[in-house]
Amino acid sequence: MKYLITESQIENVIFKYLNNQDFIQIERNDGINFVNSEGDLAVDSLINFYRAGECWINFELSDEIAKFFSLDFNDSKYIIGRWVENKL
Repeated sequence: MKYLITESQIENVIFKYLNNQDFIQIERNDGINFVNSEGDLAVDSLINFYRAGECWINFELSDEIAKFFSLDFNDSKYIIGRWVENKL
């Protein structure tokens, strides 16, 4: 059985998935880091958002989203970036 899912629907599902990850936001002088637990360092962060507007996304997170939701790697980065935009 095949289902057609619109772009906004898949984006909403991925947003819910990312919200359920319970990322912890750590504010730094240069921006905000999204980490899995309090003890994680900046180098362990999965997403870094810099005050200049730049967003760095960990390769493993982008790859996990791309594979789990059958997306192109660049599409997963775009959707994660939109999630960060909505979160902040």
